[in-house]
Amino acid sequence: MEDIGSIRRSLQLLCLIAVFVTAYFAKDLILPIILGFLLALTLSPVARSLGRAGIPSGVSAVLLVGLAGVVILALAAASAGTIASWSDELPRMGAELQAKLRGMSDTVKDVQETTEKVGKLNEAEGPEAPQKVVVEQPGLLASAMSSGAKVGGTIMVTLILALFLLSSGNLFYIKLVQSFQTFTGKKRALAAVYDVEKRVSRYLLTITVINAALGLCVGTYLFAIGLPGWYIFGILAFLLNYLPYIGAAIGIALTAAYAVINLDPIGYALLAPLGYAIFTTVEGNFVTPYLVGRRLRMNTVAVFLTVVIWGWLWGVAGALVAVPFLVVFKVVCENVSALKIIGNFLEGSAPDLSEKDLGADEAAEDEPATLA
Repeated sequence: MEDIGSIRRSLQLLCLIAVFVTAYFAKDLILPIILGFLLALTLSPVARSLGRAGIPSGVSAVLLVGLAGVVILALAAASAGTIASWSDELPRMGAELQAKLRGMSDTVKDVQETTEKVGKLNEAEGPEAPQKVVVEQPGLLASAMSSGAKVGGTIMVTLILALFLLSSGNLFYIKLVQSFQTFTGKKRALAAVYDVEKRVSRYLLTITVINAALGLCVGTYLFAIGLPGWYIFGILAFLLNYLPYIGAAIGIALTAAYAVINLDPIGYALLAPLGYAIFTTVEGNFVTPYLVGRRLRMNTVAVFLTVVIWGWLWGVAGALVAVPFLVVFKVVCENVSALKIIGNFLEGSAPDLSEKDLGADEAAEDEPATLA
């Protein structure tokens, strides 16, 4: 029996490794599928409300997905020109930031010069010196076109998949019920799936609305203090807020660097990251806990590790979908008996157990079993 158990654990470990390897090499295929399911879950409460109003599922799916596509295209069109101009001005921005923070940059420069001198002492001289091979990198325009085509393809697949999922209505629920033989099995499976969809869709829709409101507040505040490109940072705040803790820190740092370059004096420029920090603090400590509730609060360690792992696998896109995917997985674990232990570890808070309760549990375990 022990050999069978060890073999089973080894197979489970190998399957887990295979899943991560597959996810790493099949990113371009799996990412739009996950995004499509997440978008469909996010829009499903709205689609059901439209269905109760008498609008067919196909029509509501076209309306919702079309609206999502228009919003994505509008945001991309509004930010593409500014981001392209920023990419051309990165050297100038770096020089201006270095000039304004000269006290810190002088120290860094001294360290760099010392490192270069030590490196020169170790370099070989003469005819036997190693030759340096320079790999020519693709041009900026070619890289931008390649990245744009990849992002455009991902968005297109995501929208089309979400359209099909929303327009299918209750088709998948009917197929699920037909897969079970007993009435009890059908009832349990249907109840579990409805609970998963209800909780996840509400969470995703609520978080998306909160993030949109945060981005609007941040962008409006930066516009009020006169920061150029304020709308870019509003969009950035919306996207980065899908990353708990880490996203806010990244947004504050980027806002601070850009504000120092474009606003004078430095004391006034620091109002930009200060306002960003205040908005994210209020959102994270008051708005989100109140609207989302305690049932879907996640373990901080689990959230951090999930963001790190998926960010390592898929980069920025993986980090952005990590937390919504973790929420889906947690709700599934809570509705599947074999996975409830994992769901318990992912829970953000646990009920307090008093010594009296523990003593009662131990006494109950020590009592001999009796037949009623």
